Amino acid sequence: MATFPSIAPTFSAVKNSQPKIRTVKFGDGYEQRIKFGLNQNPKEWSLTFMVKTANASSIETFLDARADDAQSFDWTPPDSTTSGKWFCDQWSKEMLSNSFFRITATFRQLFEP
Repeated sequence: MATFPSIAPTFSAVKNSQPKIRTVKFGDGYEQRIKFGLNQNPKEWSLTFMVKTANASSIETFLDARADDAQSFDWTPPDSTTSGKWFCDQWSKEMLSNSFFRITATFRQLFEP
């Protein structure tokens, strides 16, 4: 299992939650909710890395390799001390100067062995 390079994102990093909840609404205004699935509250992080050329290359090479093998990777979110399984569907790299880059990426939490 690959582990994301130990390069910290720039603040602000944004964590999104969208729990999987099924709702039934009845005619009299009554509403009933139930969680759907075992891991029903996955997280998604929108990250920005302001880095120099070497770190930008490390991040991009790592994400390209995960896209090529379609495998998840281990990563520890900024608000946690525990790593989990993640996948990055989309990222962009912006050249700000000759040796400085901004990489934006979205990491989706996965639940797999």
